[in-house]
Amino acid sequence: MNTSFKIIFVFSFCFAVVLTSCRKEETEFIETPHEDTLEPNSSIANLMLRTVTNDGSHDNILDAANCFNLKFPVTVTANSTEVIINNETDYDKVESIFDEEYDDVNDLQIAFPVTIIQSDYSEVVINSNSELSDFAANCNGENSIDDDIECVDFIYPISASVFNTNTEILFTEVFTSDKEVYSFIKAISPEDIVSVNFPVTIELTDATQMQINSMLELETSIENHQNDCDEDDDYDFDDDDCNHCTQELVTEYLTGCQDWYVDKLKRESTDYNSVYEGYNFNFFVDGTVSVYWNSITVYGTWSTMGTANNMTVIIDIPALTLCNNNWQLQEINTNTGLTKFDLILDLDDRLRYRNSCN
Repeated sequence: MNTSFKIIFVFSFCFAVVLTSCRKEETEFIETPHEDTLEPNSSIANLMLRTVTNDGSHDNILDAANCFNLKFPVTVTANSTEVIINNETDYDKVESIFDEEYDDVNDLQIAFPVTIIQSDYSEVVINSNSELSDFAANCNGENSIDDDIECVDFIYPISASVFNTNTEILFTEVFTSDKEVYSFIKAISPEDIVSVNFPVTIELTDATQMQINSMLELETSIENHQNDCDEDDDYDFDDDDCNHCTQELVTEYLTGCQDWYVDKLKRESTDYNSVYEGYNFNFFVDGTVSVYWNSITVYGTWSTMGTANNMTVIIDIPALTLCNNNWQLQEINTNTGLTKFDLILDLDDRLRYRNSCN
């Protein structure tokens, strides 16, 4: 056997082995159990699609619309102060401006044109406030049931294997974002045999992560946890300011800083902002509070109960009756470099302590 013939024979043999191997891989993939494939319009495909749908409620302080959000960057004027919104953290800048005064009528002006990102990630250029209002009118109202699942998130990257029965091509898709998964699921055709590559990790609303090892397990997990959280599809930007507040955190702030002062006080709709001007409030870990002004010192007590957005701060200073109440903790705010400790009872009763300690 001459050398040339040997080379041809070896090449042909290797090609046959590779081809056989590929065919074997494709055959094994095609024979993947039906319950382990991702089919268009199936229950699991729809659940995954709802999980990765664009959530438009994060920027409701800007657009009051749950089905789209404004694409970064966007420039707004909040109560005469210009703010450039480059990321979700910048929403807090607008909220801080709105929270500075209790009784003002908040005004927000958006610099047009802007681009909105809809629930399916399609983008539309908006040139006026009236156009924006027209799009917002098509969204579901506050806290109405909608398609997007906000209580479950995928941890990326994740991947899927795809075999197209028409082209007989087998390939792998790797995803690093909700948008990529959304586009992929929408594009699945009846000719595609799709298998998600497990394990996949999901994160729940309490930051718990779960490792998922099958399509059935993924479907069950999303179904079981899709309603675990308040999706916050309302326009009250103050109602979740204390998501991470604890009694320990309140104690740390109040007792860790000295000489708190009252910069906002309203009782029964009457402003008393200047009544306690020059008064220094000091809170102690034993539950007592002292107030000093003009060489006078008076004492009282303070305590807390509850947690997060349902926390009550009870203040009882007999000599300073306007301070006394079972206050609801609204927010602990440090965004401006000062620490603001907001307490409310209702729209008619509010108290805010302030401190340069941060």
